[in-house]
Amino acid sequence: MSYLDKSLEEIHAALKEGKVTSSELTREALERAHASQEELNSFVTILDDAKEEEITDNVLSGIPCAIKDNLSTKGVLTTASSNILADYVPVFDATCIEKLKESGAVMMGKTVMDELGMGGTGTTGHTGVVRNPWDITRQTAGSSAGSAAAVAKGIVPYALGTDTGDSIRKPAGYCGVVGYKPTYGLVSRWGLFAFASSMDHVGCFTRKVKDVAYVIDAIKGIDERDMTSIDSSNINLVDSYTTCVKGKKLFYIKELNEELKNTPEFYDNFMKSIEYAKECGMEVEEESIDENILRSLYPSYMAISCAEATSNNSNLTGIPFGNRKEGHTPAEVMINTRTEGFSELIRRRFVLGSFILQKENQEKLFKNAQRIRRLIVDKMNELFKKYDGCIMPNTNTIAPHFGETSDVMSDNYLLFAENMVISNFGGFPSISIPSGMVEGMPVAINISGPIKTDSTVINMAAALEEKIGFVPLNVKEEK
Repeated sequence: MSYLDKSLEEIHAALKEGKVTSSELTREALERAHASQEELNSFVTILDDAKEEEITDNVLSGIPCAIKDNLSTKGVLTTASSNILADYVPVFDATCIEKLKESGAVMMGKTVMDELGMGGTGTTGHTGVVRNPWDITRQTAGSSAGSAAAVAKGIVPYALGTDTGDSIRKPAGYCGVVGYKPTYGLVSRWGLFAFASSMDHVGCFTRKVKDVAYVIDAIKGIDERDMTSIDSSNINLVDSYTTCVKGKKLFYIKELNEELKNTPEFYDNFMKSIEYAKECGMEVEEESIDENILRSLYPSYMAISCAEATSNNSNLTGIPFGNRKEGHTPAEVMINTRTEGFSELIRRRFVLGSFILQKENQEKLFKNAQRIRRLIVDKMNELFKKYDGCIMPNTNTIAPHFGETSDVMSDNYLLFAENMVISNFGGFPSISIPSGMVEGMPVAINISGPIKTDSTVINMAAALEEKIGFVPLNVKEEK
């Protein structure tokens, strides 16, 4: 097995002992990226001039990683997978990128995403669709599609992504890797191209739960440039890491579990995960949440996210930012730029957001959506007084074939489709880990907990990971 396929601790130990060099790891990651690019389309930019880094006591030093293309990287093309930013090269690094560089990490590429972070299919990036490494006829989900695929394929041991509704955790589930969204504000959003600022989180993909602790410890911290960042000096995920979780309490949502029974293989997988949790010494109970609230999650998320996205991206006009298109007046320039620069999906969401923000619609649409958000967050906080976390299946489908899903809203959707948005509404730490296979494709469970309990959430996931014993794709392929 290549050192690139091992855990971060194992790679770091090999680097320290001189068994492999940073240059060799970086060269191998670049070779793997190029070899799989035509098949998977994981990358917008592959940095062939990526340089080795000095090996220090920091576990991330000298190890290659990939970065989602909506995080600002100084001097490196950063497009958010949109034609309107196809030539944009930032003059500054996002805070999390600064911190990675300080850790000695080697950035070897920027990954494809759904355009501007909107969409959940990995099919709307301006450079084309991202294909699932387990089955290239299937989607990865989105929006952090390329990062998930790159880690699953073994190109890099970890990658940064962002999560506004489930944009790290659902791709992680479909691709058979670990996906983590920390407490809101734990990782600074400065330098992230905003989608919906009240729900945007910077997180990561890894192949092992413990690797999450190393990555988040490296990039977290209060940032004076991000007023929503929090002081996490008392949160050390690596030092707090343990798989001894006896006495921890989890709950699952009755109404979602009832729907899960319609898909027996997923239900059986989830029940097996519950048994594993109990074998780890955790208590697991069923709790009920008003189904009307659960059915309101998706429209509420769409209302809030589209409204915030419309506001956040109002500067992409071709005048201060964006690939300018010609016009006789400033208004024509803006209309032409936005019409040609955005895909149909993005235009649709901006129109919806503008409609929601109109004065006559705010009470009925935007404020009611916020009320639903408050109801579900209050209910979860009430339950978190009794429990350490909530455990649910990541979703109740395997990765769809291309063409089977779209971004168009429908009256016919399953409760499971948007259950992970609860953690974005409340800023709760949330992790998805592989829980087995259905029809030859990976499936996952998701654990969320109260804010600032990132250590507990990671530790519960780690204990379950040991019990489940899932073998990542890159390890299967090596064998």
